[in-house]
This record gives sequence, structure tokens and C-alpha cells, in this order.
Amino acid sequence: MASQAMPMAAMTTDPADGEAAPHAGAAGIAYVAELHTSLETAKPLWLRLETTGVCTGHQHFAWAEGIVERLMPPKAELAIVELRDAATGEPVMLVPLMRRRAFGHWVIEWLSCGVCDYAAPLLADATPWTRQSAEAAWAAVLSVLPPADRIHITGIPKEIGGVANPLALLSPARDSIHSRYGIAMDGDAETVVKRICRPSFVKALNKDLRRLDRNGGLALVEADTPALVDSIFGKLVEMRLSRFRELGRFDLLARPPVADFYRSAAQRGLKDGSVRVFGLRAGDVMVAVQYLSVHLGTLHALLVAIDQAAVPNVSPGLCIMGELIRWGRGQGFDYFDLSVGNQSYKEHMGAVRSVLSELCYGITLKGLAASGAIKYRGRGVAFVRDNPRLFKLAQDFMQRWRRLRAGR
Repeated sequence: MASQAMPMAAMTTDPADGEAAPHAGAAGIAYVAELHTSLETAKPLWLRLETTGVCTGHQHFAWAEGIVERLMPPKAELAIVELRDAATGEPVMLVPLMRRRAFGHWVIEWLSCGVCDYAAPLLADATPWTRQSAEAAWAAVLSVLPPADRIHITGIPKEIGGVANPLALLSPARDSIHSRYGIAMDGDAETVVKRICRPSFVKALNKDLRRLDRNGGLALVEADTPALVDSIFGKLVEMRLSRFRELGRFDLLARPPVADFYRSAAQRGLKDGSVRVFGLRAGDVMVAVQYLSVHLGTLHALLVAIDQAAVPNVSPGLCIMGELIRWGRGQGFDYFDLSVGNQSYKEHMGAVRSVLSELCYGITLKGLAASGAIKYRGRGVAFVRDNPRLFKLAQDFMQRWRRLRAGR
């Protein structure tokens, strides 16, 4: 099923001084939007833009297909919007969205269901965007979406492959409390860690690698067969759930459909190379596992699991990342994406931080009330996080509460 409509409004705001020319190249920007309510109708263009356009590893068609098959809520509906230039009819971008019920109202969200760290449309090319062209494009998207009470899209990176993300340029877009981290890789693989990471990290990494090596030899093992995928991914789930129970925290992998989603994607990666799974073994002991998605020159580090007790006084998570930076550079990758989260080890490595944006606003009275509550909650979380003593108290409380719940 598909419907088509012209943009709700033409944007006439002039670009700011020094900005690149608008995407459509003129003040009268116009787009045609088409709504896809099934993956099949969007598939041809999706695969084309995935291959020749600009996107992240979180927007692969196969990744989205797994979300639809395994993770979408029962009453959720696909709302994938195809955008074309009204003058030429050429595709401009594809926006994967969904509509679902939430506390008695309808919300438009990214097609993520918790397994996409980034919300970024698939762009047809690297033509620059400005606020003017982004607003016109978003007006066209809104004109074909099904009725909803609010919009809530999180995890919006400022850029996609060096191109401004049109979602982040929209006037309602605001900086979120979340950040992404990444580190560029270049030059020789053998010396890459020493050159791109902080000296303190390199010193600690080399010390830990020597300790692991003395524990019976060190090996980075890629899951390159179905049996190894099942074995190493199974170890990842086991180690993460054990670690999160110990910390009194919840992990999405505790939900069987989510674990099945990641396992299935890893098996598919054996054929298309979109997912890689690695284990770091010290002697006969698997001390760390890293799950990555792959897109062009980028390695997206999605899931990491460690056995902290296997070898005393060693950080196995940092060890496997250091080894994967060397491996990735040797394979020709030029960017190691450490994904979302403000964990201290990322800055310790020397990764560059970038704040993510979000769209959170109401359309109806119900939506306005819900969006307002979400914004106030976000401010509260940010306040607690920015006050170390308060943050520690909140962490301790949540850990005790979750342990009590787990013990029932």
C-alpha cells in the first residue's frame, strides 16, 4: 500500500551566510512524498540507497527486516517515507519510521525497537542539506504520515558519512542527553593503536595484553562459521547477562526476541558481511566478545561482553577493542564507531565525542502532554547524571531495587 502527496508547505527562509547551497538549489524547494506500509514496496529503493547512497550500518535493509520480523510490537505499523525531488522525480531519501500505541495515544518513532543506535535517513547522495531544504523535506514527510499524537525520534547523529543529517537540522530538533563516540583510523595497521589512541591507553593496553598472553597465549577469534557464531554469540549473551545481574542492571539481551534478532543477524553476516562477531581468547578461556555491524569503511561496535574475573587486574573489553582497531585497519576500515554512551573508557581511548539530537514534540493535546513529561524526565536524568554524588546514589538505589525484584 502506498499513498502520495505534495509537501504541506514550501519553505522560503534564506540559507544562513556561509552555508552550502540548499539541497534543491533554489528558494522554491518542493518534494513529493510516498508512504510505504510494507518493506517489500520500499525494498528496491532501499537496497539502491544502501549501496550507492549515504547511510549508517543501522539502516541496512536486512537489519530493518529483522526488526519487522522479530521485534515490532503487535499493533505497530510501518510508515516508511520515500522522498523525491518534485521537479526531477529523482529519489532524495528514505525515512524508516513506525507508528505505535503508547499509553493511550499514537506516536511516530524511528524503526528501531531498541536495536538501532542511530536514526538517520538513507540519502540518495552526498549533496549538502541546509535547514531550508530539511524543513521542506520534513513537511513533505509529515504530509503522508498516518494520524499521530506526537513525534519522538531519538539518537539522531549530526552527520551521516560527512553529510549533515537533515533530521538534526530541523527547528524542533534539540540536543539530547546522549552522545556518540568514534575514532578515525589511518596508516599502518601495526602502529595504528599507538598513533591514534592516547598514550595512557596504549600503555595500559600493552600491559594487559602481555598479562593475557602469559595466561596461555592470546588469540582474536572471528566467528566465521555457523557453529562459531552460535558458540561465540552464546558466550556474549552469557557474559552480559551475568555481568548485568551483578551490577543490578537490565540488558535488552535478557529478552529472547532481542537475542534471537542479534543471533540471526550474525548468521546472515556470514553471507553478506554486514555483521562480524569476535572473541578474545586467553589460553582456553574466552575473556571478551565484541559484536560489530559493518558498513563501507566503518566498524560499528554494538555489543561487548567481558569476563572480568577470568584474568585478575586486566580490562578484557579494552583489549578486544585494541585488537579490533588493528584488525579493522588491516582490513581497510577507516573509522571505529564506539556507539552511544558516556562510558569513561571511550575518552580514555581518545575517541571523539558528538552530542546526538532528538525530535520530541506533540501534535495533539495528548501528544503535547506526553512530550512535555518526557522532556521533564530527560532534564531530571541529565541533572542527576551531571552531579556525581547524586548519580552514585541513584545507581545504588536502582541496583538494590532490581536485585530485590530479581529475587522475588
